Amino acid sequence: MNKRYLITGGAGFIGSHLSQRLIAAGHSVVVLDDVSTGAVANLAGLMGNPNFQFVRDSVESEPIVNLLMSECDVVFHLASAVGVRLIVEQPVRTIRTTIHGTEVVLEAAYRFNRPTLVTSSSEVYGKGMTVPFSEDDDVVMGATIFNRWCYAYGKAIDEFLGLAYHRQYGLPVRIVRLFNTVGPRQLGQYGMVLPRFVASAIANEPVVVYGDGSQTRCFCHVHDVADALIKLMETPAAIGKVFNVGSDQEISINGLAERVIQRAGSRSKLEHISYEKAYGQAFDDLPRRVPNLSRLRAAIPFGPHNSLDQIIDAVIAEQRAAAAKKA
Repeated sequence: MNKRYLITGGAGFIGSHLSQRLIAAGHSVVVLDDVSTGAVANLAGLMGNPNFQFVRDSVESEPIVNLLMSECDVVFHLASAVGVRLIVEQPVRTIRTTIHGTEVVLEAAYRFNRPTLVTSSSEVYGKGMTVPFSEDDDVVMGATIFNRWCYAYGKAIDEFLGLAYHRQYGLPVRIVRLFNTVGPRQLGQYGMVLPRFVASAIANEPVVVYGDGSQTRCFCHVHDVADALIKLMETPAAIGKVFNVGSDQEISINGLAERVIQRAGSRSKLEHISYEKAYGQAFDDLPRRVPNLSRLRAAIPFGPHNSLDQIIDAVIAEQRAAAAKKA
């Protein structure tokens, strides 16, 4: 049965891909986004489609959220601060958008009894040292004097709120912790590592790595992530649970930079700078960040299907195409 989906933050990187996939499946989508970090251009392929509506407003606007909630069947709540640089430089905005926005969405979802998926982040694992990270692990957060941790605390509150609405009021809520989603349309301006590396490599400029580059991450294609979100929303057994979503294939940041240079056929060299120089303040980083995907794979079929080389090639192709248009 075709449904009408509300996607907050739908003009962003992940939200725009999710919108496309839902429209392609025959559903209707309304996107709510203030485009503070997203872009209307991300939705260009959907504008004019009778099954698509774009509303430019804030997720913190209670009248707008309530109106759109009353007209939809299902909610994907993606609106949030995005990127380490934005979080470090604008902590007030990060905290307000992350916590208050989620509060507004959940209250409206409860009012109209709408199934809701709340996207959280691997940041909630804090300084966790037990790798891979499992959803029920205890966590240790960094000190509150460091802006870097406000996003992790905020996302943890989002999870508490979502689960509280489920347990206290029976609202069908699912929580997803995203791990380094990458692919076309992701911007490097907020500190996202892959598009930043690609931009430098195709320009044959130094590829700048923060820290010593030994820290490892796992990168998952946005198409695989969008598919997982949709499948979880369609799975009744996922209600009231928290899921890691991402790849569990680990690579060092040095290794990622070298892979990008190689795939781009670039003459770039690696350059390392300190976190303090990159962000203008002290910065805690985790040596490893790897998800345990057992719970996710028990709930839904999940690959992921796109390799890291395929992801890198797609980002390189997109940035080269964009550069050619400007030339």
